[in-house]
Amino acid sequence: MLEHLTKETFLQKVFNYEQHNEWKYEGELPCIIDFYADWCGPCKMVAPVLEELAQEYKDDIVIYKLDTEKEQELAGAFGIQSIPSLLFVPKEGQPQMAMGALPKETLKKVIEDVLLHDHKETQ
Repeated sequence: MLEHLTKETFLQKVFNYEQHNEWKYEGELPCIIDFYADWCGPCKMVAPVLEELAQEYKDDIVIYKLDTEKEQELAGAFGIQSIPSLLFVPKEGQPQMAMGALPKETLKKVIEDVLLHDHKETQ
């Protein structure tokens, strides 16, 4: 099961926007945050794909889920207009948002290009 973020865990593990104005990622590994809601059909389609990716990349990235109904402040802070929205957060640099239920191959490409790009170059 993927970890569900609350405002408190988001501030600890992703970005403490109450202390920092500039983006500063708090995590050890790059992450993906799935902004979703229980009533959203496309969100249900992408959920098992994210579970698979979490297993395949378990040593390289973390995947979190964020319920936009329960965490409206966080959804608002990121300007979430449509769900699912996926926030790709590299270790260094700015996060990138993708919207919609993307196919697994597309998600893998974004993981490789955005999240693991720097990681591979430094190994």
